Amino acid sequence: MSTALIKELPPAGQQATARLPKLQPTAENATRLFFNRELSLLEFHRRVLDEALDQSNPVLERLKFLSIFSSNLDEFFMIRVSGLKEELEENVTDLSADGMTPGEQLIEIRNRVLPMISAEARCLRDVILPELEASGIHVVNYETLSSQERETLRGYFMEKVFPILTPLAVDQSHPFPYISPLSLNLALIVQAPEGKSSADPRHRHQPRFVRIKVPSVVQRLVQVGALGTRFVLLEELIEANSDTLFPGMIVGKCHRFRVTRDADIEIREDEAEDLLRVIQQELRRRPFGTPVRLEVSAGMPEELVTYLIDSLDLSAEDVYVTDGPLAVQDLMSLYKLNRPDLKDEPFVAARPEWSGKRSIFDVLKERDVLLHHPYDAYDSVTDFINEAVDDPEVVAIKICLYRTGPDSPIPPALIRATEKGKQVTALIELKARFDEESNIEWARKLDEAGVHVVYGILGLKTHGKLTLVVRREGDSLKRYMHIASGNYNPTTSCTYTDLGLFTADDEIGADATELFNYLTGCSRQMEYRKILVAPVNLREKMEALIDREISHAESGKPAHIMAKINRLADKQMIQKLYEAAAAGVKIDLMVRGICMLRPGVPDLSETITVRNVVGRFLEHSRVFYFANGGQEELYLGSADWMSRNLKHRIEVVTPVSDPAAKIYLKDELLTAYLRDNVKVRMLKSDGSYVEVEREPAEEAFDSQAFFIGRGAANL
Repeated sequence: MSTALIKELPPAGQQATARLPKLQPTAENATRLFFNRELSLLEFHRRVLDEALDQSNPVLERLKFLSIFSSNLDEFFMIRVSGLKEELEENVTDLSADGMTPGEQLIEIRNRVLPMISAEARCLRDVILPELEASGIHVVNYETLSSQERETLRGYFMEKVFPILTPLAVDQSHPFPYISPLSLNLALIVQAPEGKSSADPRHRHQPRFVRIKVPSVVQRLVQVGALGTRFVLLEELIEANSDTLFPGMIVGKCHRFRVTRDADIEIREDEAEDLLRVIQQELRRRPFGTPVRLEVSAGMPEELVTYLIDSLDLSAEDVYVTDGPLAVQDLMSLYKLNRPDLKDEPFVAARPEWSGKRSIFDVLKERDVLLHHPYDAYDSVTDFINEAVDDPEVVAIKICLYRTGPDSPIPPALIRATEKGKQVTALIELKARFDEESNIEWARKLDEAGVHVVYGILGLKTHGKLTLVVRREGDSLKRYMHIASGNYNPTTSCTYTDLGLFTADDEIGADATELFNYLTGCSRQMEYRKILVAPVNLREKMEALIDREISHAESGKPAHIMAKINRLADKQMIQKLYEAAAAGVKIDLMVRGICMLRPGVPDLSETITVRNVVGRFLEHSRVFYFANGGQEELYLGSADWMSRNLKHRIEVVTPVSDPAAKIYLKDELLTAYLRDNVKVRMLKSDGSYVEVEREPAEEAFDSQAFFIGRGAANL
């Protein structure tokens, strides 16, 4: 690779004279430089599916992974596939990073999704449901019920379901009905008995298509009997009693289907006078997005499938046939059953030994505090905010809220702080995808309570996770910060792995103050003392850190990069990593989802490894390590190495200077993921993920299980 590969890179401090890879970034070898973004994301979804197929996982945990896979695939079609289809319709000629057209990507996506949904259906139908039945939890077919049970359920149907149903027939005066996104529906044909005469002109028409929407306000799993261990699917109950909806008519067999629509919101912020109002308007339009996928149950007649395709303006390539229940995530209600024997063993998250004994402000005067969730209780974060609210010496609280959740205790705490006379500022990201409605509601409540609510900077999403507390101490003001990789959402903190750092570092405090001025005012702050901020200096600083490792490698000093991130999809950063690999820098990456970098390619990335862990918890923490010739540096924060994180979002990454925290991050956290030989998969240069082969005498090591057993980070 010559300098042509990096000619578009901006200066990054003192640029090293590195040995460059031999491979040139031409159209002919684009597939060798980068993986396809969308296909890489699909491979992450496949890894989730693999956990459902893994028989070493408890059966209800495997059902959970099927549910996550199903939800992930829904979002993939709503956002990624819809985007490709839009490009195809607009005749976009730009190629993907690996040289594929939008049409070619859609074809390959279908080729990969079809076997995945077949595996999902087989897993549920042939493995998980039988295992649940063997454990005393029965999801039974309606036809297998006794006559007494059917009679009881018919009564339930007439009382609880029938009044809600609205069958919609299609005829000359009734067009094909609107199908709401991701709703479960029944399609059937009804017709009058032969020779029937009636004053009603509808009885003289040909057989007609009818759609019945399965109501989401009724539990999908209908209990059979009083024990709470036997269930039938709601759609089966409706099908069995469909005759009650069409008295005097011949009712055909019901077939299930589901429609996915484009759900990506596009907002022209530069033309929006009131961002909140514009987003509300776009949310109202979201359910009416263009259809992008049609799921149908196996056995639906071809002519009925064709009718749905034509009515929804889709093509045969948009149809996905499933031999099993649709919308598997609805079955997660089984996970709520009191069956701990069928789930992962619970554990108690660690709490600081000083909790309830000392003020966190006193602790932070002595040292920084590192949190590793969910192994460290998220209560430490909410306790920090509540202590700031109740402390009479605290005069101001400023916080960035990206995804809080509808039941978060943090916004109410901010309201309480305002009522106590403190100055409270909440930066709420209204454009957090699929959390817009919750964030809008909190924005209104906070604003009405007197909190200073701001929505960030035009054209940028505020994704950074930062809280600043200003406390009066004597004649001066002291600043305390919490900087994290995860959202201020106690609910997801139980299922996501994340890192958080409490610090009272004066320079970071000054940076945090100036960052909030940048977010809330008209500041054009371009320099920070310690923190890295996107889009201001994060890319430049990260590239400079990599350049420094290149210089160390060429000087024979220790040169090693470790990064644990969610996604790696920025071509410029990938090219910089290739440059470091050519200089001999050892690079160990832990990437949860999309990874467009190809590891292990001769003359390009031979020193780079990429690991992926999908386990009990969703890996969400982001941490960066640079050997720096023996003077090791570590950073944590909210940013991935993606173009949107580096250019189009406000991200915050902080250096970690506390010795104990640095030791934990390098020698325990990152080392544990490198040691993992149970849940980890290695990304190969062909794009496949493979298990790590253990030596016969090698002990099995599960990184997440290790952290559960270890306890607290450095609380």
